[in-house]
Amino acid sequence: MKSAPSAIIAIIGRPNVGKSTLFNRIIGKRMAVIAEEAGTTRDRVQEDFDMNGYGIRLVDTGGLQTGKKTDIEADVEKQANIGIEKADIVLFVTNTLQSLTADDFAVAGILRKSKKPVILVANKCDNQKIIEENIYSIYELGFGDPVQISAIHKTGIDALYSEIGKKLKELKIKPSKKEQKEDDVIKISILGRPNVGKSSTLNSLIGEDRAIVSEIPGTTRDATDTGFEYKDHQFALIDTAGIRRRGKIEQGIEKFSIIRCKEVVERSDISIIVLNATEPVTSQDLHIIELALKERNGIILAVNKSDALGDETKEAILIKLRRKCDFLPWAPVVFTSAKNNKNIPQLLDLAIEIYKTRHTKISTPKLNSFLQKIIQKHLPSSKGQLRSKLLYGNQVGVNPPRFSIFFKNAGKLHFSYRRYIENEIRREFGFEGTPISLIFRESS
Repeated sequence: MKSAPSAIIAIIGRPNVGKSTLFNRIIGKRMAVIAEEAGTTRDRVQEDFDMNGYGIRLVDTGGLQTGKKTDIEADVEKQANIGIEKADIVLFVTNTLQSLTADDFAVAGILRKSKKPVILVANKCDNQKIIEENIYSIYELGFGDPVQISAIHKTGIDALYSEIGKKLKELKIKPSKKEQKEDDVIKISILGRPNVGKSSTLNSLIGEDRAIVSEIPGTTRDATDTGFEYKDHQFALIDTAGIRRRGKIEQGIEKFSIIRCKEVVERSDISIIVLNATEPVTSQDLHIIELALKERNGIILAVNKSDALGDETKEAILIKLRRKCDFLPWAPVVFTSAKNNKNIPQLLDLAIEIYKTRHTKISTPKLNSFLQKIIQKHLPSSKGQLRSKLLYGNQVGVNPPRFSIFFKNAGKLHFSYRRYIENEIRREFGFEGTPISLIFRESS
């Protein structure tokens, strides 16, 4: 059970002070990508968790810095400023292993103008001698006594929790009363090659600039969770780093991003595979689809950047797509334009239907009556003299739907018979957008 968020807390600071390490420490898992390289975090990364009855939405942001900025650095700053604007409380993180910089004072100025409640956090308090040299200069930032912590070694975290609790009471924020089952949330991962429009699709789906969009491949590094509501359904939408061919994946940040991407697929119900209309089906697209299929996710194929295509071109793309993805006849295809918001709501409507389908339960009598009917229509073709005979079947699970079907001499069934039964089940009961598992078992 997760408490509904009653407060938003943003982690703010200059680059490389340990914001993402602190974020991961507080939520209790490695969600934000961490590296020695400054500027690793770009998008706002957020996660809901419970703290002593308070539903907290914790937001990690990219580092704020002064001086001339690249386009991506400017977008990082924009996302960080949005994080401050939406926050109820700000954790201003500094690095005690280094003297204060112009960037630290610049961040302090931004926070003073925002008039948000601020908790000053002195991170990397591991070396007592260095702490004594640098800790007192932190008072120059003008936010009172810093909470001394070491996010990497988990020291001082309880003191930080205590300080957050005091601020919540001062703001008269009440503990969460409403609780929501995690099973009621439709978890969707957005997958695709670099630069096909995954972040643009996420921004269009939620109606705000939540993820940084850039023509530079590899802009997204973290798997970014976004919760929102649509047509009385709760969604958790997860944008991921673009997956390149194995030989192209660089060590370091990109490698960790890909590992995180695979973890995201594991905890998703549905994967939206974003394809590029100008090059809709590459071997890498097929590899990405394979990742989602391996986890038995529901699948929607979104052909993005299709706003300039005519009907004949779309039909040609669809034919090519169906031919190359002949193992996915049940996956819906939507021609979208994230830039112009074309057919974007259709993705959510399909996700709702697929989620319902994945939870469909067919009663055992109804299933067996249907199985007997299709067996009579097409008797099992077997190898050798021993004939296979259907005994009975039942549904053993949902999300995705799973069926056990018992045969006498099950091992003699021809491989094509499994496909026949799956096609007939889909024709009768639907299951559009989701794989189904058929387990043929031996029974005497």
